[in-house]
Amino acid sequence: MKTIVNYKKSFSNLIDLILPSRCPVSGEIVEQVGAISSTAWKELTFITDPKCSCCGIPFAIETLTDASLPDDFLCADCLSAHRPYHKARSVFAYDDGCRKMILAFKHGDALHLHTTLAPLLYRLGSGLITPESVFIPVPLHWLRLMKRRYNQSAILANELSKISRNTCIPDALRRMRHTPPQGHKTARDRHKNVSGAFEINPRHISALKGKSVILIDDVFTTGATLEECCRILQTADVARIDVLTVARVVKN
Repeated sequence: MKTIVNYKKSFSNLIDLILPSRCPVSGEIVEQVGAISSTAWKELTFITDPKCSCCGIPFAIETLTDASLPDDFLCADCLSAHRPYHKARSVFAYDDGCRKMILAFKHGDALHLHTTLAPLLYRLGSGLITPESVFIPVPLHWLRLMKRRYNQSAILANELSKISRNTCIPDALRRMRHTPPQGHKTARDRHKNVSGAFEINPRHISALKGKSVILIDDVFTTGATLEECCRILQTADVARIDVLTVARVVKN
């Protein structure tokens, strides 16, 4: 048995020597699969406090310390409009530092990036994820899924379920309308575009009742798609909905 273990370790070391793990952002050699190099780390804009306690958007206030804001401090948008989720959190601000990585994961078949992104999401959501939490990805319409061949949000949700040992229901939500892409649309048009586009999969209605749901997506832009998904999930009488995304658009 010891000989087999040593053989596997030697083989693994040989593979690492021939094909070393590389940073998904810079391409530099790193110690383990999914690790981000120190060079690339400096280019990424992590969303930190102070931020809105509900939607998680960072405040452009340099003079305030974390202690200057109460835990329930809300941005102007969240004060003026009720959100269908409890909290939304994103790892990065969507900028040049992370854009290439996210687009490669979303459109470029770089599925290995889940080894980088899912652990970051798990760490970010540590205060939201409970043993009863259920991961649900934002769905793609079947036509878009056939074209892309995979749903990047479902891959992240599935990996998060493995890391946390929580349940993932990848088909809890279904996208019934093949909506036009959201790019270059105003916030109002985005909400109109996705209105009525989703439904609960009837097979999972009973399984969702009373559950704490963590909705997973790659990028939080205006929140139109995420909010529509949350509203539909509310019809299944879930106990709570939180949102985790890899990045979010932050206006200057």
